[in-house]
Amino acid sequence: MEFSTVFIISNIMLLLSSASAKTASPPSLSPTPAPAPAPDFVNLTELLSVAGPFHTFLGYLESTKVIDTFQNQANNTEEGITIFVPKDTAFSSVKKSALSKLTSDQIKQVILFHALPHFYSLADFTKLSETSSTPTFAGGDYTLNFTDNSGTVLISSGWSRTKVSSAVHSTDPVAIYQVDKVLLPEAIFGTDIPPAPAPAPTPDVAPAADSPTEHSADSKASSPSSNLDGSSSHKLLISFGIWANLVLASFAVLVLF
Repeated sequence: MEFSTVFIISNIMLLLSSASAKTASPPSLSPTPAPAPAPDFVNLTELLSVAGPFHTFLGYLESTKVIDTFQNQANNTEEGITIFVPKDTAFSSVKKSALSKLTSDQIKQVILFHALPHFYSLADFTKLSETSSTPTFAGGDYTLNFTDNSGTVLISSGWSRTKVSSAVHSTDPVAIYQVDKVLLPEAIFGTDIPPAPAPAPTPDVAPAADSPTEHSADSKASSPSSNLDGSSSHKLLISFGIWANLVLASFAVLVLF
């Protein structure tokens, strides 16, 4: 009897301790996801300094402070940026007066004209070619027209035409493409696209030699013998006329006497 009572009490104590242990255990929590890594900072000055050479375009970016606008768009927005960069040789082909006569504000607009406020991969230009015009950082009437010609991206600014020759950097949010010519906006330079250079003059071709028949005919016509024949015939006719008149006069005298 005493053993049964002790056994019952011990079981009751064991049940109470297990119940309290369950109540005191903290609830299980699901692990929180790790924060997404921040995108790498894109240094446009470093990119353009290494690639290229794009020294002339980079110089304009820095002198006009447009580099700050592009840098902010690349790293502090979700849209990203697309930049068309002419090589140094492209600026060499532009007449010096075309850029030297521009004001500082116009130069700034020309540089802003070389970028789109959105990241576009090469595949995206197929859709852009279906639109009439694409706005640039210069805003307003400063738009570009794109044409996808069997994978070759052609760009028209209304005054100059060029193509995308290579991709310098194309990782979201920054795309940098090399172009063959400086993009000159129609809003500044007008619609009179300069004509293509005239073809080189063809060398003068010596005239073909006269045919033997023509040469012989001309030589006969101008030869001294032909002239002599003509003059002799003329003299004979005159002499014949004089003698004919003398004969008639003599005959008339004889008739009278």
